Amino acid sequence: METIRTIAWMKEQARAARMEHRIVGLVPTMGALHTGHMALVERCSKECAPMYVSIFLNPTQFGANEDLAKYPSTLESDIEKLAAARVDGLFLPDAVEIYPRGFSTYVDVEGLSNRLEGKSRPGHFRGVATVVLKLLEIVKPHYAYFGRKDAQQVRVIQQMVRDLNLDSEIVVCPIVREADGLAMSSRNAYLDAKERKAAGVLYRSLQSAAAETMRGEHSAVKIIAAIQAVLSGEPMAQVDYAEIVDAETFEPVTRIGRTSYALLAVRIGKTRLIDNLLIWAEDGDLRPDL
Repeated sequence: METIRTIAWMKEQARAARMEHRIVGLVPTMGALHTGHMALVERCSKECAPMYVSIFLNPTQFGANEDLAKYPSTLESDIEKLAAARVDGLFLPDAVEIYPRGFSTYVDVEGLSNRLEGKSRPGHFRGVATVVLKLLEIVKPHYAYFGRKDAQQVRVIQQMVRDLNLDSEIVVCPIVREADGLAMSSRNAYLDAKERKAAGVLYRSLQSAAAETMRGEHSAVKIIAAIQAVLSGEPMAQVDYAEIVDAETFEPVTRIGRTSYALLAVRIGKTRLIDNLLIWAEDGDLRPDL
């Protein structure tokens, strides 16, 4: 596996692959790789060659009071995992390479970026959209792979790709979970033993929502009430939001008639965790997907 640290060489490598009519794949990450990331790599490896993974801890998507300084860094382990997965190239730029002195251009995806995660983390999606646009322009992958756990982020990226007529296709992959259902996340490493046990409440609350939909419940208010009832039983859980939104617009719904998401953001101790339930809707029937 080649480690690529400059934009110029990354562009050259990817350009050469496209000239050979090869299918270029990209898995963008911030490092601290876990099984969820590696599932994206595995999917990419089945569909693309060459396969590139980027590791870049993007400072522009962290707010002033967020955890940039303490975000997990496991670079040596990450490199070992990627090499074992036969990744062709690791794009490992530093911050100055991506944001050189005088950098002043940012991407705002209006509407989608202003609610939920965008409201709780002002400027977050501006940073995400900007760095993803840069990565897509640098590598120009045919396919770029993202996990569904960050559902709103994926939707923001899809909108940006569509609006700016980018050639890359965004591939959304299923959530990968721990044995107790907790969604895989680099931030899970922040949890101590008691917090880790308490964090299972997110999955259990979404299971209750899934059960409601399987019984034919379409009322968003009633489904949210079922979620809140489970969350309220865990003293360590502080709810930031629990909402049901349209899967396309991310606007709240009162009755589920189209494919929707039940979205959660919950603090366990000092760690903020997110998760979601995708609720497929077709001909009046609801099908939950955890």
